[in-house]
This record gives sequence, C-alpha cells and structure tokens, in this order.
Amino acid sequence: MKIAILSNGTGNYSTKRLKEEAILRGHDVKVIKYKECYASIEQSNPTVSYRGSDLSKFDAIIPRIASSMTKYGTAIVRQLEMQGVYTVSSSIAISRSRDKMRSLQLLAKSGIGIPKTVVSRNTTDIDDLLNQLGDMPVIIKLARGTHGNGVVLAETKKAAKSVLQAFYLTNDDGTNILLQEFIKESAGTDIRAFVVGSRVVASMKRQSLDDDFRSNLHKGGEGTTIKLTEEEKKIAIKAAKAMGLNVAGVDLMRSSRGPLILEVNASPGFGIEKVTGRNVAAEIIEYVEMNAKRRNKKDKVGA
Repeated sequence: MKIAILSNGTGNYSTKRLKEEAILRGHDVKVIKYKECYASIEQSNPTVSYRGSDLSKFDAIIPRIASSMTKYGTAIVRQLEMQGVYTVSSSIAISRSRDKMRSLQLLAKSGIGIPKTVVSRNTTDIDDLLNQLGDMPVIIKLARGTHGNGVVLAETKKAAKSVLQAFYLTNDDGTNILLQEFIKESAGTDIRAFVVGSRVVASMKRQSLDDDFRSNLHKGGEGTTIKLTEEEKKIAIKAAKAMGLNVAGVDLMRSSRGPLILEVNASPGFGIEKVTGRNVAAEIIEYVEMNAKRRNKKDKVGA
C-alpha cells in the first residue's frame, strides 16, 4: 500500500514510529508536511498537491494534525476525503475532538461520565458561574489550551474570580472559558487509554511529580503502566466512538462515582510506547491495512 503520514515533519517521534512500522510491513510510506499542501477546488475535481505532486494516488492517509493547525489541517484531510482517499481519522472527527465544548456535549449526550463543566464566553455574573459548580476548589481552563497550558486550580471563590477576570481581560479573541469541578480523589493523576478501532491497545497512569494538580507528561508528569478495569476500557472505547475517532488517546480519571472522561485526543503522542512497551504504531498500521483494503475492495465491487 501507498501510505501518507500527514505531519509537521519526520523529526516527530510519533511520525518516525509510524513510518518505521509501515516500512517493516512492506508499505510505501511518505511523510507529507500538510502545512505545505495546497488544495485546488473546482466542480467534480478536488485535488491536493504537495511539492508539485498530486496526493490522490495514496491508498491511505494517517493524519497527525497539530492543535494549532486544526483548521487548515482538517481542510486538507477533507479535500483528500473528497478524492476518495481512505483516512484513519476523518476531518469531522478531528474537528469535534478539538472543540472542547462540542466534545464535552457529545460525551454527555452519549451517556459518558464527565466532570461537571460550565462554559462561559464573557460574563459579569461570575458568582452564578461558580454557584453552578458548587464546592471549591474549581479548575478553570482556556478552551484553546493544550498540554496543560491555560489551566488553573482556584482554591477559593476569591481566587476564582481573580483568575476569571484576568482571563476575560487577556482573552482578546473571545475563546470560551471552561470551569470544571475538581475531583479530589484523582488530584495530580489521570489515565491515558490509547484506543485503536474497538480496542484499548495500551494504557498508562500519569502522575505529577510535585504538588501540581496537572499530570501531563509535557508538564513533567511521570507515566507508569496500569491495568484498566473492564468498565474503564468500555468507556474509553465509547468516548472515542462518540467523537468518531478510530485512533484516539482518551484521558480519564477515577472518581467515587466511576471513571470520568477528561478529553479525547485525535493525535495522541507515542510516549506511551516507552512507558508500556506496547507497539502502538504497529497496531495503527495493522488497522489501516485492514480497513483501507476493505474499503478499496468495496469500491471496486461497487464500480
């Protein structure tokens, strides 16, 4: 098969691993810098070009779209979808997962447990916002934040008001602000479940090394292997399906009322391989093989 990995470049660890495994399995692989792609849009003839070459000849693409490039990256994926190229993650699924408010709405609609969340654009009624959540402390997030950036723990109402006022003053582009209940029993700890298709292929616990309530590896958190319960596996798979993602990093936490989903990541990092020893890249390539071939076979039969 001819496989394209849409990425920022070959230096990315996850991209390297996907390319290595695809080559080991005998595929023709090319890393495409999607930021350098351009789309030609005309009736009945959608094309995507990269350095003078048409990308329609690929059998499958694996999008690795950065959060900061979601709009343009998903536009390129969508154009390839219009050409009939198989993609492991659809453009709409990537967009859903990147919109924090929309993703939480979809999770709640699917009956999936999440921490109680209040979303605000800009309001002077801060007291009512805090009353919606009840007990302090609360977590305050910028909707566009990633890797634990733009996330603050407010211990008191006074502190929460100060943080919200500061966010509103500096939030020139009007990004949504999320207020979320603080789950005390999981402070500084969460779980990353790596979902491929209908299976959790690897899982790890992430623990902050100091008193930081954020457990992100990007913030210095430490990852260790963990065995998920059947309930946790089911909810992780259900969360990925709620987004429409075939490959996802599902972040969850253990609470007194059961597992709660924090986020569903459309381009999860492969640091989990180093922690768990599981070959996540091979699982993804196998999934692409099986589903791209099946889709292409259906297309031939239909023709």
